[in-house]
Amino acid sequence: MATEILMPALSPTMEEGTLAKWLVKEGDAVKSGQILAEIETDKATMEFEAVDEGVVGKLLIAEGTAGVKVNTPIAVLLDEGEDASAVPAPKASSSASSGAAGASSGGSSAPVPAPAAAPMAAPVAGGARVFASPLARRIAKEKGLDLGAVKGSGPHGRIVRADVEGAQPGAAKPAAAPAAEAPKAAAPAPAKPAGAMPTGMAAETVLKMYADRPFEEVALDGMRRTVAARLTEAKQTIPHFYLRRDVKLDALMAFRETLNKQLEGRGVKLSVNDFIIKACAMALQAVPAANTVWAGDRMLRLKPSDVAVAVAVEGGLFTPVLRDADKKSLSALSAEMKDLAGRAKTKKLAPHEYQGGSFAISNLGMMGIENFDAVINPPHGSILAVGAGIKKPVVLADGTIGVATVMSMTLSVDHRVIDGALGAEFLKAVIEALENPMVMLA
Repeated sequence: MATEILMPALSPTMEEGTLAKWLVKEGDAVKSGQILAEIETDKATMEFEAVDEGVVGKLLIAEGTAGVKVNTPIAVLLDEGEDASAVPAPKASSSASSGAAGASSGGSSAPVPAPAAAPMAAPVAGGARVFASPLARRIAKEKGLDLGAVKGSGPHGRIVRADVEGAQPGAAKPAAAPAAEAPKAAAPAPAKPAGAMPTGMAAETVLKMYADRPFEEVALDGMRRTVAARLTEAKQTIPHFYLRRDVKLDALMAFRETLNKQLEGRGVKLSVNDFIIKACAMALQAVPAANTVWAGDRMLRLKPSDVAVAVAVEGGLFTPVLRDADKKSLSALSAEMKDLAGRAKTKKLAPHEYQGGSFAISNLGMMGIENFDAVINPPHGSILAVGAGIKKPVVLADGTIGVATVMSMTLSVDHRVIDGALGAEFLKAVIEALENPMVMLA
């Protein structure tokens, strides 16, 4: 029985992708786990594996095709002995036509739900889609089994050969805790209309406005669409407020210089940003109530310090997440951040590497920006905007005027999650660590 291979959801927020490259051709025999294709999401290029074995009967989507919706048929897999001439003409499936249209909401941890990765189509039983391998379906048919009553043990609950070989006709499906009864998860965001774009002036209106001026029209790629949609969502739905503080960096700069001299032989060079990451991770532990995300109808208070850091890439940005950052040394954080940033710039990050966290850092100080306000990345509870360290006149402890290297920081806070006093307490903990950098070695 020929089986359609569907465009998979390679991340929880993927809605469409580009079929960058086929790694098989029609007539090729494939095995479970074999790489079939390379697929570009808005954030990364990822490999797509086969779940079942069979023969590639037809490739339905050409290489380089962009905007392929999740659950759209992209190829047909034949069972052993089947002839390619038996492959039916592809037809639009309800999941493909009604699937999420428009840009994918990649970015860091988007709350928009997407279908679970379902590499291959499956029959329908009792009105619900049941995922099963072709061999499992054949055995079930021979034994008179209702696949809807069989619990799958394969990827994403897929029913495989072993599940049906041991099942008896009429056997009840083992009770399983429904997903909703698992540890309480975030309520999904309201569904957006297919193809929805951020609100603003209509394209036709803007084009007419500039009709008499020369311009070049720049098409929106997946990343820019995602950035636009998520920033609009953030500013329209998150009640931001801002807390500003200055931090004196002289002690940290001297401490960093000493450490870097000692680490020269190991090829490690710590940046100011490495210290900021560590300080924020420690502050999330010192003020655990600030380590919280908004989850629609509840809040989730995280236990680990998972710190996201904004990285500018061509056409947009990533926010790779350093997990358990409070438990890692400065040198380990430095090496991990360099690796994540390097792979972010080439779009080689896996979704789990840029999704999650409760808090983010955006550092434009290295670009000379003295201060700015960052937009919160939902569902995070806050984001720290870091400016440049600049030598300024300051009033010293004895009342005289001196010079110090001062860095401005602004904490953007989701008021639904963090109140003013709590945000101030968190920002104070960050500054205390930065102005007393020896504590970061404890």
